[in-house]
Amino acid sequence: PATLLGLLLLLQVLASCLWLGHSEVLNSFDSCPQFFYAGTIPNDALNPKNPAWICQRFRNAYHYATLYDRDRRIPVYSAYIYHPAQGKRPKSWFVEPQLTGKSNLKEMESEKRLIEQYKISAEDIKKSQAVYDDYRGLKGLDRGHLNPSGHMDNDESKMATFTLTNVVPQDSDLNDSQWRVYEDIKMIGKTKGCTSTYVITGAVPGKTSVSNGRVNRPSHIWSAACCLENEKPAKAWGAIAENDKNQVEELSLGKLEEKLTELYGKTVILFNNACPRQ
Repeated sequence: PATLLGLLLLLQVLASCLWLGHSEVLNSFDSCPQFFYAGTIPNDALNPKNPAWICQRFRNAYHYATLYDRDRRIPVYSAYIYHPAQGKRPKSWFVEPQLTGKSNLKEMESEKRLIEQYKISAEDIKKSQAVYDDYRGLKGLDRGHLNPSGHMDNDESKMATFTLTNVVPQDSDLNDSQWRVYEDIKMIGKTKGCTSTYVITGAVPGKTSVSNGRVNRPSHIWSAACCLENEKPAKAWGAIAENDKNQVEELSLGKLEEKLTELYGKTVILFNNACPRQ
């Protein structure tokens, strides 16, 4: 009996280890701390009631990290290392199997494949995340990437940005104009001389939603960056835009954190203390 008891305890421990392994990307960023400078993630002020920590995995590699709000069905932020490069813009869209609660798949997948190959119902996919249909036919709103494909340097990483856990309903004019200017032009100038740049781009939840109340429409889109020169933080900055105006305000990291603190009603700290706030 003692041996049997010992065996049962061992099995219990093994089972819990397996369970932890399957859910690692939903409980922390332990699998992908490399996307945050010095492994420091933003503080809990941004955390929603029902969060999911996603290490965005595609073709057997992690490409960036996303904190996702399962209730509002939008990302809170995506964190990545800035490596801009030309390349084909992907066309396929993915969802996150782990958010279904029905799968141990660790990689993003197409809705079609999850339904046909893995027998996960469309209803189960929709419960805790946005799906392609949620964005179909929206007027004046785009699927706005938090981590844009243009900031990634290879085909796999570019494709990995085309998951619905990395996009929010973004004002079309803003997405096509001033936010794009910031992403594609201003960032090149700002990162001059940086040996590496860590970026966190997020969305402040708004008071309205789309797709019959399923997907929150953010009130603001924001982005923050910490630039390293020879492995030491040399400068940092931020940008923020109201999600119904075609204007982007560029400001210091400290000022952005202050603005977000006002918007969230809690003190927001985005980066490790070594990143300059002025």
